[in-house]
Amino acid sequence: MDEAENQSLDPTFYERADSHIRLSNEQIGAVNAGKVSASMMYATARFNAYVSWTGWDNAAGMASSRKETIDYFVEQYKSMLEQNLDDYINNFDRYLTAPGGTHPDDPQSK
Repeated sequence: MDEAENQSLDPTFYERADSHIRLSNEQIGAVNAGKVSASMMYATARFNAYVSWTGWDNAAGMASSRKETIDYFVEQYKSMLEQNLDDYINNFDRYLTAPGGTHPDDPQSK
């Protein structure tokens, strides 16, 4: 997210995201990180479908906006993935030695 988007987030955005990341990190070991990632992506897709569903009164309306809904979530994910990849690329060495568990932009991690 760019600075303007970051400032428009509610104050607990990163706290919620970090909770999901902590749960995923706890699952690593029982299975590899790739399997945990796949489960997390499935859960995100399932939850996003649910969120979309809650905005409709009928299946026909939901079906009529299917493409727009998919486009929205895919674009949001792509943007967030690009920003996080860039963050890890730009801070690669720093993150090798940093304690894990919090988002680098989370004020509580500073």
